[in-house]
Amino acid sequence: MSGKEYYAAVDLGASSGRVMLACLDGQTISIQEVHRFENGPVEEQGSLRWDFRRLFGEVQEGLRKAFQAQPAVRSIGIDTWGVDFGLLDADGNLLENPYHYRDRRTEGMIEKAAEILPKQEIYFHSGIQFMPFNTLFQLLAYRQQPIFSRAAKLLFMPNLMMYFLTGRIGAEYTIASTSQMMDMKSGRWSKRLLEAFDLPESLLPDIMQPGTQAGVLKPAFQQAWGCGPVPVIAVGTHDTASAVAAVPAERGRTWAYLSSGTWSLMGIEIPQAIIDQRTFERSFTNEGGVENTIRLLKNIMGLWLVQECRRCWMQQGEKYSFSELMQMAAQAEPFAGWVNPDDIRFLSPQDMPAAINQYLTSTGQRPTADKGRMIRIILESLAARYRQVLDWLEELLGRPIEVLHIVGGGSQNELLNQLTADAAGKRVLTGPVEATVLGNVLMQARAGGRIRSLEEGREIIRRSFEIREYQPRHSAGWQTFLKQFPNA
Repeated sequence: MSGKEYYAAVDLGASSGRVMLACLDGQTISIQEVHRFENGPVEEQGSLRWDFRRLFGEVQEGLRKAFQAQPAVRSIGIDTWGVDFGLLDADGNLLENPYHYRDRRTEGMIEKAAEILPKQEIYFHSGIQFMPFNTLFQLLAYRQQPIFSRAAKLLFMPNLMMYFLTGRIGAEYTIASTSQMMDMKSGRWSKRLLEAFDLPESLLPDIMQPGTQAGVLKPAFQQAWGCGPVPVIAVGTHDTASAVAAVPAERGRTWAYLSSGTWSLMGIEIPQAIIDQRTFERSFTNEGGVENTIRLLKNIMGLWLVQECRRCWMQQGEKYSFSELMQMAAQAEPFAGWVNPDDIRFLSPQDMPAAINQYLTSTGQRPTADKGRMIRIILESLAARYRQVLDWLEELLGRPIEVLHIVGGGSQNELLNQLTADAAGKRVLTGPVEATVLGNVLMQARAGGRIRSLEEGREIIRRSFEIREYQPRHSAGWQTFLKQFPNA
């Protein structure tokens, strides 16, 4: 591999988006940010939505800047969060702004679905853990609205962006796998689930594999940006699939990953889905990965709890940076309490500190007004939850996990990284921070024949970015704390 090639990666998160320009040479990869913008829900008639027109406008602006900076961009890849979607009418027009996954219309939909088909059967046909915002439950809520009768095609968020760039309709495999409507053993839409819930199969596009070309830029964009028919590649369009693709794991080691951010997604990469009574009872998810892999994982509420505490305190006039909160937590009393980060009351509360104190009180623990102590409780509880999930993954694998790789923005949280190593009793390696963007770029390079395998791409990442190591510090305090932590 010689010479330099350039790629544009669009990475949309639930709180911000950016367009990155990547350069891949014979040995290393480098990235630079060309455009960043805020993202978040907008309220429309009492519902939480995504402002798609604005988001797509920001994506266009970012791509314009990318071509301006480097006219030789070889291809484009787009990734976003999972489950959310837009609906097109028969003429290919977006019916309305897509719903935000935290919109409350899906409350109670899991229970209604279970009246039609038992939860265990839904799980055995999909392999996906039950979250109220899964696409299946969003559709069941949507179906009650008159506008749904005009829907001709469902496009997940990254595929919706790709459609407006290229005119091509499709559902990339990794993002489609988050829907709870795919049979994860076959990689196809589940006829059983669609029939049971009276959802037309024609609504769902054909599935595209990651690493294939979804289309090329429309002529209008070519003219506006001064480029040719640049391919848009169906990368691992689910951001976690792209992040896992970039985990700098070494061949021969048994490893787990933690994609750490607003959500924590912890799991292992395996060749085939594991869908059985054990994974059902532990609420594990089987999601599609790149290069014919499955990501067996658990969604954990993650740093959302910290972010929401900070937001509430800011509304009260007390402004703290994240680094200040981490310093306060580092100095706070250890093991002062615990919460289950995945408790439903933390999904979308108006006041996160109040919700945490309510949880502490309801479980016979001492509530706290000390902000450093509250953040420490959250971080230690996250670390304990990570240990719990690692233990379950080892049971499913039948062998020990040697190393935990933490990637994403949360990998910069040194206190949480060390607490995780301590709780898990594992060697922890952190980085790269920009794993999602890098996985996006690797699949573009794979599609273009620039790299030959995922392992080759991971080797390039190991050479290109600093990987930090945390060794576990054993303490009796952790042993006592872990015994108190809820086994749920």
